[in-house]
Amino acid sequence: MEIKTREDRKKLNRAKKRIGELKGFYWHFASYLGVNLFISISKIIRNLAAGESFSEAFFDFGTFAIWIFWGVGLAFHAVKVFSLVTLFGKDWEEKQIQKYIKQEKERVEKFR
Repeated sequence: MEIKTREDRKKLNRAKKRIGELKGFYWHFASYLGVNLFISISKIIRNLAAGESFSEAFFDFGTFAIWIFWGVGLAFHAVKVFSLVTLFGKDWEEKQIQKYIKQEKERVEKFR
């Protein structure tokens, strides 16, 4: 890929950054699944060995606590990566910048 202009370089850098964010999220998700499956299966096996029934071992809060709490963090990561909430996104920033530029121009015009 040949980069001809400064704008092409900016686009390439934005694309690389976006790919890096996606890759980071997917690794986070994969580790979330792998670690939590390992912990949950280990806990269920340990509880079964201690004499609990499968339903008691499976539906114990401790089995799902890490899934829930880590899942909240994963959800925030997904919101950031996939721009699911645009409350303070790029569009908001651009609108605020334009708003302040306009206000400043009006203030300057007042004193002319």
